[in-house]
Formats: sequence, structure tokens, C-alpha cells
Amino acid sequence: MSKKSELGKKGEEAAVEYLVKKGYLIHHKNWRFKHKEIDIVAGINDTLVIVEVKSRTEEFYEDLADVVNNKKQRFLFDAAEAYILTYNIEIETRFDIITVVFYDDITEINHIEDAFYPTLR
Repeated sequence: MSKKSELGKKGEEAAVEYLVKKGYLIHHKNWRFKHKEIDIVAGINDTLVIVEVKSRTEEFYEDLADVVNNKKQRFLFDAAEAYILTYNIEIETRFDIITVVFYDDITEINHIEDAFYPTLR
């Protein structure tokens, strides 16, 4: 497994742990629709939460606003639509971003709820 893959897996594990501590129910991790993937599908308070996780080390860190570009958002919308149809879900859905930054001895987690919204295409 590449260092990037290992970092991503470690970040997703940290994000799941964070969400569970916050009271979220984890439905799926790494759910796939064709070539598109949702990192975490969770639920809280009658809301389906689609979570994109971005992991970084202290050497490489970008502004949270730039983490998920428009193309990635469209992929997530498509995958979320497939998930909703597959599981016949009829509750509110939101899209969150969790960034996990690993420093030498600490892990920093930032959670942005309602990070972006589906738009008309």
C-alpha cells in the first residue's frame, strides 16, 4: 500500500472515530458506485450525512475551502444519489468535509457540516 493510501486510510479511521464520539451512526465506509466513492456514509438526527475525508501531514496542508473541487462534488452528488436510490432513503441529506492533519504527536480534525450543496446541472 502506498504512503498516500496509508495516510488516507488512517485519516478515514480517525474521522470515523470522531463521528462516533459525536453520536453519528456509521452506515458505510468506502461505499462505491461505479468508479465513484463515498468515504463515509453516516446518520444523525434523521439526516443522512455524506462525508468526504481529506488527510494531510503538517508538511502538506491546504485551505479547507479548496479541499473539494467542483468535479469531486459532482462525483459525490452522483454517488449519493445512487446510494439514496439503492437504499430507498427518504430523509434530509447533507454533505460534510472532514480534514485530518497529522502532526508528530497530535491529530487535528476539522469538521465542516453542510460544506457544499447540490446544484442544478
